[in-house]
Amino acid sequence: MIPLPLARIAEITSGALAGMADPRAVVRGPVLIDSRAAEPGSLFVAIRGARADGHDFAAQACQAGAVAVLASRPVEAPCVIVGDVVAALARLATATAAELPGTTVVGVTGSAGKTTTKDLLAGLTTRIGATIAPAGSYNNEIGHPLTVLRADHDTRFLVLELSAREEGHIAYLTGIARPKIGVVLNVGTAHLGVFGGREQIAKAKGELVEALPADGVAVLNADDPFVRAMADRTQARVSWYGRSAEAGVRAEEETLDERGRAAFTLRTPSGSAPVRLRLYGAHAVENALAAAAAAYELGLPVATIAEELSRAEPRSRWRMEVKDRPDGVTVINDAYNANPDSMRAAFQTLGVLGKDRRKYAVIASMRELGEESDALNEDVGRLAAQAGLSGLWVVGDDAWPVLAGAKGAPAVHAPDAATAAAELSARLAPGDVVLVKGPRAAGLERVAEALAGGDAR
Repeated sequence: MIPLPLARIAEITSGALAGMADPRAVVRGPVLIDSRAAEPGSLFVAIRGARADGHDFAAQACQAGAVAVLASRPVEAPCVIVGDVVAALARLATATAAELPGTTVVGVTGSAGKTTTKDLLAGLTTRIGATIAPAGSYNNEIGHPLTVLRADHDTRFLVLELSAREEGHIAYLTGIARPKIGVVLNVGTAHLGVFGGREQIAKAKGELVEALPADGVAVLNADDPFVRAMADRTQARVSWYGRSAEAGVRAEEETLDERGRAAFTLRTPSGSAPVRLRLYGAHAVENALAAAAAAYELGLPVATIAEELSRAEPRSRWRMEVKDRPDGVTVINDAYNANPDSMRAAFQTLGVLGKDRRKYAVIASMRELGEESDALNEDVGRLAAQAGLSGLWVVGDDAWPVLAGAKGAPAVHAPDAATAAAELSARLAPGDVVLVKGPRAAGLERVAEALAGGDAR
């Protein structure tokens, strides 16, 4: 973070100092919302959530070294009182980004693959300069400015993940730190019920390319028609990536090994190089190509790009994590989130990893799909039924559409994650493979972690 005195923070946020706050005291970072992570020089942002109110932990944060608290009401600690804490956080991040003219901002959005692509791209940009990127999926109106505030004058690249829950969200986020390069991955069915249709999703995702300057670059997926149409919505130059021959950065000669990891030739306008991913699933190729295309625009040689992609390991939790137990049981933990597209990709990976092995799956009904929810969840049930499973557990009270689609398959309902973990654990034998996949709210990561720690022997 750029060091700022409290008086300047109050000025930026239109706040008032209170609680005996010293206007000359300097915040050097980090800016955080978890009081347990407070350290000397930090600024604690007191956010009132559904389960807890950050104001109740203000004193604890300052005792741990926080200089002050950004708050919406007086607390028992030095503070800057503002009318809206989240809006004030955004103003603070916007002011910080404006002080970093030497930092190139890269934004990544899409219905699926944002976090993996962001992680790959951050690894690539680190090859040529100091890089800040969000931890996990810090991609909303809170996580986004917190990430921006980690940057300072030494930061050369700011790689940001942008999420949209409704139209205008991405436009709001790009207003905090304007991207020079915008990467759009795909327009799928995630949050279909929130937006009402893929056309509306495309409209929201396209706000990223609309925010690019004339001397910027829109990195677009040539294989997705909704993304292709975004070329008409930007004044920036367009760079295409994908599997089609017209893409400037593309994959050729793709293969999958017995573990479901892809290898391909990375083709660019200036040459080619072999890539052998350590990430699981054929869908990882699309994410790798997107990261490669953005890195190519930043001037990285194709050989360097291929080398970095080939050495990259998963960075964010619960996204195609594959763990082999000592007894040979393989657990695929893809429990961070789920939508129809990612469900298909997960079952495809299970098919590869589970060849000639007994296969099991623990899933839950997908959410935020609107009027099509029941039909799409039934489709997932049918997908599971066609996967040759030895057993399927569907977790949660809303499991019936998936079970209906899986009719005829060895599928059972589990009221909660603990029940599914216990029942499946009793069935597993050495050499089996298990897929755990569902929406974040289902908490299925607990199933994966319980199974990964077991031993069928």
